[in-house]
Amino acid sequence: PLSERANLAGVRHIVLVLSGKGGVGKSTLSTELALALRNAGKRVGILDVDLCGPSIPRMLRVQDSSVHQCDRGWVPVFVGHDTAIALMSIGFLLERPDDAVVWRGPKKNALIKQFVSDVAWGDLDFLIVDTPPGTSDEHISTVEALRPHQLLGAILVTTPQ
Repeated sequence: PLSERANLAGVRHIVLVLSGKGGVGKSTLSTELALALRNAGKRVGILDVDLCGPSIPRMLRVQDSSVHQCDRGWVPVFVGHDTAIALMSIGFLLERPDDAVVWRGPKKNALIKQFVSDVAWGDLDFLIVDTPPGTSDEHISTVEALRPHQLLGAILVTTPQ
């Protein structure tokens, strides 16, 4: 769709962060990577598609923020005094930040597609996509939705065991 291309048109590189299991530090790595890139002078966005445990808003201390609509879709939350990190997370759409999201596949997949197509990112050097644990529908939906935009690559977070 045209709007999808428009909202990601200003994004130069997209990086997925994933793992085969939970609790290995995907969200921590995504956050630290975004901060490091920002400190290197890059414009960065984080798309938190971890629907079950959206922890990045809390890590960046913006869990009380809310997203707003504009003519191109959702406006992400801008983080920090220099607003150099744009963040979109399911956490901003929940009534209470600690609410769990228990949704069936089609609804989750539709939300992920909406996150990819309906967030007005503007111009970014990097968009970091923090995914849920495992190898589920969410990953397939995310990759399918991002396919037209040539992913730069993926970071696979593992542990020694």
